[in-house]
Amino acid sequence: MTLLYSEVEEELRASVRGLLADRCPPAAVLKRIESEPTDLDLWKTLAGEIGVAGLLIPEELGGAGAGPAEAAVVLEELGRAVAPVPFLTSAVLATQALLPTRDALLGELAEGRRTAALAVSFAASPYVPGRGSSVTVDGEGRLSGTVTGVAGADVADVLLVPVDGDLYAAEGAAVEVVPSLDLTRPVATVTFARTPARRVGACDVAAVLRFGAGLLASEQLGVAEWCLETTLAYVKERHQFARPVGSFQAIKHRLADLWLDVVRARAAARNAVADASSVSVAVAQAWNAGVAVHAAEEALQLHGGIGMTWEHPVHLYLKRAKATEIALGTPGDHRAALASLVDVPGPGVE
Repeated sequence: MTLLYSEVEEELRASVRGLLADRCPPAAVLKRIESEPTDLDLWKTLAGEIGVAGLLIPEELGGAGAGPAEAAVVLEELGRAVAPVPFLTSAVLATQALLPTRDALLGELAEGRRTAALAVSFAASPYVPGRGSSVTVDGEGRLSGTVTGVAGADVADVLLVPVDGDLYAAEGAAVEVVPSLDLTRPVATVTFARTPARRVGACDVAAVLRFGAGLLASEQLGVAEWCLETTLAYVKERHQFARPVGSFQAIKHRLADLWLDVVRARAAARNAVADASSVSVAVAQAWNAGVAVHAAEEALQLHGGIGMTWEHPVHLYLKRAKATEIALGTPGDHRAALASLVDVPGPGVE
């Protein structure tokens, strides 16, 4: 097991970063978030020309036959750009749920011709996978009920709905986008009213959410890296008392501590991808979620007055960090699970 990036992963990173720099600069993200937050044209390019939509899908099913390490690199870059595309929701969560079934829909997802969303609350966790869902299926295969806080549902062509250990593919459900802190990743309430659905196979929702949480740590790493690098560049240019702000010792110490946090976050994210065990995923989320928020808060504060403006993109990163802190399990959820997994009881527990 290695935590280093391979040559293939670095080439993939360069391709994705180059495209995002050209098509998805912070100014472009800010311009669209209040009208049409998800950039489907960018998604089609990422999926069709770079092939990111099919990274986790085997070649015989129409995908790239890559693995979690490559998907993690893409998520790092998407996190650095707070890119408003459905990679995590369609190419990771929905695809991972569908993979065991080897359904023909995988080929369409791999090509980017269609997108899917897993109809599970983004606030659900591997430890409470049914949070926010009340969906049932009748004898005719029709779905009824509601799922709250579904990420990616607003742009999904197909909803993949787990019910009692089975996975159903449904179209035609009512999708209502609700206010969300993260303007670049809308969430919605999905309502099924005897909606026709097709059973595609069995589904272990907890395992899918655990897989997604492990990869989400890489997106959080990307957010933290952008915040650190952008802040470092700013304090070198911003002068006060005829000196760069970054030359003051207090600022140096804060950024040095943040750099160490980000380095640890990179190790945790890479380990969650390489190992993919329950322990490594819990460690990565328990650490990286907080680091992303801390990095964004430091960026906001150290940018001073300009950091508080709507025109500066740092607020997008803070909102993404705060939203992912409660997605797929909070740090507290993962710490509690970790304590149980390694048999270390919490304070006061006999």
